[in-house]
Amino acid sequence: MTTQVPRVREARPAPPSLLRIGVARGGLELRQFFRERDAVVFTFSLPVVLLLLLAGIFNDKVPETGVPASQIFAASMIAAGIMSTTFVNLGNGIAQDRDDGTLKRLRGTPTPLAAYFLGKVLLVLVVSFAEVVLLLAVGKGLFDLPLPGDVTKWLVFAWVFVLGVIACALLGIAISSVPKSAKSASAVITLPFIGLQFISGVLFNPINELPSPLVEIGSFFPLKWMAQGFRSVFLPDSMTFQEVAGSWELGRIALVLAAWCVGGLILCMLTFRWKSSRQG
Repeated sequence: MTTQVPRVREARPAPPSLLRIGVARGGLELRQFFRERDAVVFTFSLPVVLLLLLAGIFNDKVPETGVPASQIFAASMIAAGIMSTTFVNLGNGIAQDRDDGTLKRLRGTPTPLAAYFLGKVLLVLVVSFAEVVLLLAVGKGLFDLPLPGDVTKWLVFAWVFVLGVIACALLGIAISSVPKSAKSASAVITLPFIGLQFISGVLFNPINELPSPLVEIGSFFPLKWMAQGFRSVFLPDSMTFQEVAGSWELGRIALVLAAWCVGGLILCMLTFRWKSSRQG
């Protein structure tokens, strides 16, 4: 008579956490982004080219302050660079994923859907940081943009950067549902981005010389407040006379950007589509 040895059940490994899957998804997003060399060159070069053109055309110093106009544009263009890497890139990228069926296939896998968005957030954080470093290097190297020596200024820079990236990324996710196809996404998303640069004090400065209706429209969106926040970091306080309120309004900047983070999340939840209209 043989004695049967009971089988010992092997413990199944715990499934990877949402954070781990999201980080892996972020690595995949970064690899896909940097493989598209033409997209990489366009993303990083557009704000730099605009800065070079503006600084070359408007190179006078502001009366009574001695601050070159090129430094004003360099500080403001950081905000536009962030919006380009978040709002524009995410809007186009997600529209492409929806159009080619990537989002539809993702819903049929055991991958947590939140991991997809976490991967996108990691993508825009890395790319936005690289964009800002490039713009700071150009601003400092070509236009002598003064880098603050005060830690408080850098803390302001940090929270404007983080809140701006989150707010613009959520807007990019929300607007990705507007285009009917990936082919029309670029036109639909780029048009408001260009328009906002003019009425938010990026391509037109000083902003307080714009017509009041345009200032009010620009003040509704985060780009204006991001640009104002970055100007407060790199420009002297004597430049506040060019702002609409005559001050940097750091408290209001924080409130508006934080409100857009919350409102953008709600907007995404209400409008996001996993399938295109053609997929039913």
